[in-house]
Amino acid sequence: MYRSNTCGELRASHIGSEVILSGWVHKLRDKGFVAWVDLRDRYGITQLVFDEERTSKELLEQARELGRETVIQAKGQVIERASKNPNIPTGEIEVLVTELTILNKSLLPPFTIEDDTDGGEDIRMKYRYLDIRRNPVKNNLIFRHRVSMEVRKYLSDQGFIDVETPYLIKSTPEGARDFVVPSRMNEGQFYALPQSPQTFKQLLMVGGMDKYFQIVKCFRDEDLRADRQPEFTQIDCEMAFVEQEDILNTFEGLTKHLLKEIKGVDIQEFPRMTYDDAMRLYGNDKPDIRFGMQFGELNAVAQHKDFNVFNTAELVVGIAVPGASEYTRKEIDALIDWVKRPQVGAKGMVYVKCNEDGSYKSSVDKFYDEQDLAKWAEVTGAKPGDLICVLSGDANVTRAQLSALRMELATRLGLRKPNEFAPLWVVDFPLLELDEETGTYHAMHHPFTSPKPGQLKLLETNPGAVKANAYDLVLNGNEIGGGSIRIHDKETQATMFKHLGFTPEEAKAQFGFLMDAFQYGAPPHGGIAFGLDRLVSILGGQETIRDFIAFPKNNSGRDVMIDAPATINKEQLDELNISLANNT
Repeated sequence: MYRSNTCGELRASHIGSEVILSGWVHKLRDKGFVAWVDLRDRYGITQLVFDEERTSKELLEQARELGRETVIQAKGQVIERASKNPNIPTGEIEVLVTELTILNKSLLPPFTIEDDTDGGEDIRMKYRYLDIRRNPVKNNLIFRHRVSMEVRKYLSDQGFIDVETPYLIKSTPEGARDFVVPSRMNEGQFYALPQSPQTFKQLLMVGGMDKYFQIVKCFRDEDLRADRQPEFTQIDCEMAFVEQEDILNTFEGLTKHLLKEIKGVDIQEFPRMTYDDAMRLYGNDKPDIRFGMQFGELNAVAQHKDFNVFNTAELVVGIAVPGASEYTRKEIDALIDWVKRPQVGAKGMVYVKCNEDGSYKSSVDKFYDEQDLAKWAEVTGAKPGDLICVLSGDANVTRAQLSALRMELATRLGLRKPNEFAPLWVVDFPLLELDEETGTYHAMHHPFTSPKPGQLKLLETNPGAVKANAYDLVLNGNEIGGGSIRIHDKETQATMFKHLGFTPEEAKAQFGFLMDAFQYGAPPHGGIAFGLDRLVSILGGQETIRDFIAFPKNNSGRDVMIDAPATINKEQLDELNISLANNT
C-alpha cells in the first residue's frame, strides 16, 4: 500500500508505530549528519528525519537529493520530536525513515507552494493544479464542500428532491446572452446552455414533484468581475402550493442552518425591507445593514438658499459618517477625488463637520448658517464628532454614487466585518423596468414572475407601478438569493408576454411548451435560487468568488491553464456546417 496514515494524522499516541506515508516534499533542511523533510499531503505536514547513525548514510544521501514537490513514499517509525512545533498538529512527533521511494520527480515549481506565495494571480491561474496544493485554496475548496453538503442535508430533511435538468436547451431572448452550442445532427440549429433551470423546475411542479432542488451549473455570456464567472453554480429550488411567506420561512431556515453549522453563528432576525425603501435609504437594492449611514434627503432643508448646485438638483442627499469629523482637509479632498473618479462619476461633494462642541464647519459656509447645518444633521442623524457627506444631481444617479461612497467609507472605517452576518429580505420589487432608450418594458426578474395579488389590472393602465411577487435575500451587502411566486395559468402568462412586447406567435414559439403545460393543472408555485459561489465566499469571509472555485476563468473569460476558448479545426467546423470568415 502507498500509505498507512496521512500526513496530518500522527500524534504522540502513535510513538513506536511503524508507518507508511506518501506525499509531496514541502521543505528540506540539511545539517550534514542529519536531514529533515517536511512531507505534505491534503491532511497536513509530517516531519521525516534521516539520520546516518540511526538509519543509513545511503538513505541520508538519497534524502539530500530530493527536490521540492517530488512525490515520495516513506516507511519508518514514529518517534518523539526533540524540538517540538506547537504550530502544527503533528508537531510532537517525527518519522525516522528506514525506506524511501521516489514515486515521481518534480520540476521546480514556478512559485512557492506556501500560504504566502511569491506567485502572482496570473501565474497561479496558469498552474492552478499547483495553487490548489496551497492551504488557502485547498481549504476554500474543502469549505465549499462543507457548505454544499449542509445545503443538501437541510433541503433533503425538508422533503426536497434533487432532480437533474438538461444542459442542452433552447435559447430564449430574456436575460443575459446565452452560450450557444451548434447541433451537428440538426443543420443550422443551436442549443443554448441554461442561464438557469427556470422553466424546467416549473414543469417539475406541474409534474407534481412538489419540492425540488438542484445544485446546478448555469451559464451566462456576460462581462466578468470579481463576483461573476461565465459558468457559476446555483442552489436552485422550487415549491408547489406555497405563498411568499412559505418560501421566505423555508429559506430563512436554510440560511440559519448554514450560519449555525458552518460559522457557529445564531441569527434570529431576518428583517424585511421594500425595494423602494432600500433605494431611498441606501441607494441600492442589496444594502449592507451591518452598519448605519442611512441616506437623509436634504431637498427641503438645502434648496432655500442661493447655492445653485443644490437648487437645480433633482435630489440632495447625505450620510453621516461616524467619528469622521476629525478628518483633515487632505483626507476630505481625497474623498472628493474618490467620488469624482469615472467609476463613480460625481461632480463634487459638500461636507459638514459636526464638531464635538456642537458647532458646525462646512464647505458651503458662505451659503448656509449653523441653523441650516443643524437641520442637515437632524435629517442625516449626525451626532457631534460625525462628518456629513452630501451629493446632489439626478435622483437615480446620485443615489448610486452615494451608495458607492457609503460602502467605501464603511470599508475604510472597518465597519464591514467579515465575521458579522446581517441577512435582509428585500421585497416588493417592480415587476417591470422601463428601458429609457427604447421606451419598452422588460421583466426586472424574468417573465414568469407573478404580479403581487390584485395588481394584474395595473398592467393595462400603469405597468411601471406594478409590484412583483418577488424577493431577494441579501447578506452583508450581497444578493445571495432571489426568487418569486410564479405565474401558473396560461392567460396571465400570455398577458405578461404581451406587455413585454411578444406577439402571440413569438410567445408560442419561445414558450409554447410552458403555456401548454399550464393547461394541465399547474399548481400555484414559487421558488428561489442561491448563488453558491457567492454564498460560500461570504461565509468564508471574502467577496471574491474565484478562490472558492477549483478552476476559475480570468476577467477575459479565459481558462489560461488549458488555454480555452480555442479554435477548432476545419473538419469539425464542416461537420457543424459552420463557416468562419478567416476559414473561407
